[in-house]
Amino acid sequence: MNAVTKSMLSRISSSFSKDFKSRNWSVYGQWLGFSCFPVCIALGVVNLLHVSLIIIFSIIALVQGLLVVFLEIPLFLKICPVTERFASFLRVFHQNLPRAGFYIIMAAIQYGGIAIKATSLIACAVLFTITSFSYFMAYITKQEFVESAALGGEGVERELLP
Repeated sequence: MNAVTKSMLSRISSSFSKDFKSRNWSVYGQWLGFSCFPVCIALGVVNLLHVSLIIIFSIIALVQGLLVVFLEIPLFLKICPVTERFASFLRVFHQNLPRAGFYIIMAAIQYGGIAIKATSLIACAVLFTITSFSYFMAYITKQEFVESAALGGEGVERELLP
């Protein structure tokens, strides 16, 4: 690794550590939400191999994974070409309670797949539920909505640029 890469990884690691020491549920929710992305993508692809209606929930999981990545990493909205309508839709979820609702709806959709067949997509539903709980805890404890600098929130330029 070159010096720039090591410096960036060190700053991200430092930011990650600072995030978890913050004791802010919304930061925990953001990290949990970010972890939903690879889980949804991986399990969505794996469950496409089923020969049943569960394929619908697999495709939904793939879409959910992409939605989550745009929701939890605000930098993507700046660097990826998205429509203004999509960006304004995601801005609605810039507070703790709307995000808790967003994730519980995502979980309910995946729990609905159990009616067809119990698959590994349950892991997506459980992770969405835990993320929703985290954002809801931030709301009921009246914590301010904070975005992690490591995931592209406030101060991302300061964190990533030397």
